[in-house]
Amino acid sequence: MIEIFKAIILGIVQGITEWLPVSSTGHMILVDEFLKLNLSAQFVSTFLVVIQFGSILAVLTIFFKKLNPFDGSKTGVQRIETIDLWMKVVVAVIPSAILGFLYDDAIEAAFFNPTTVAIALIVYGIIMIAIENRNKRPKINDFSQVTYKLAIGIGLFQCLALIPGTSRSGSTIIGALLLGASRYVAAEFSFFLAIPTMLGASGLKLYKSGFAFTGQEWAVLATGSVVAFIVSVFVIKFLMDYIKKHDFKVFGYYRIILGIIVLSYFYLLK
Repeated sequence: MIEIFKAIILGIVQGITEWLPVSSTGHMILVDEFLKLNLSAQFVSTFLVVIQFGSILAVLTIFFKKLNPFDGSKTGVQRIETIDLWMKVVVAVIPSAILGFLYDDAIEAAFFNPTTVAIALIVYGIIMIAIENRNKRPKINDFSQVTYKLAIGIGLFQCLALIPGTSRSGSTIIGALLLGASRYVAAEFSFFLAIPTMLGASGLKLYKSGFAFTGQEWAVLATGSVVAFIVSVFVIKFLMDYIKKHDFKVFGYYRIILGIIVLSYFYLLK
């Protein structure tokens, strides 16, 4: 039961931090310091990735109608637009999928440490604030204006998220804003891009693990994923309402503060 409780806490952290541009990895590193799963190292490594599956289901649930080309209420034109949206998502995910498949283990071994995470948190926090301070009017305010060129550009920015602490949502949102998208379009496209990205990452981790988990480990994984799903639903809805009236600067400041906390804890307090 203690491990189940830990999975609930980790699911809450995952559900909150996956969609806000604050780096779920940075938070997981801190939480893991105080709430370690007492299970095999291989399972824990897999759990921290596969738990994202619950978050993916939240996106599919909230945006099901928008993402479903076979919805009966859609016209022929709307169905074509939905298929076109999926094609842009697929094109955008290709760069990070290739790099992740080829170098996932090497990147994790080289960069999965508190220093890298803290620096990434701080650097991208500063960039996020600087972008918002430009006060530049977006050129792309609707998904009909999203081109394949823009989709590929955002996909290239997502490659930055392979470095722990960068934040997948943070890198794609920053990229979309720099390329002229509105906050709303940037956030939604980031959500959609997460579907194949996180499915691929989860599938790759499960494949590498050989699905060789005990009954307890499967229960822990299921619990974390369900909690991540429930929390993600609320967080996604909150963020989409929040950015209608606010910018992303608060998340930039939060990242900087968290980065300083990570550095302070691991190099001054620990």
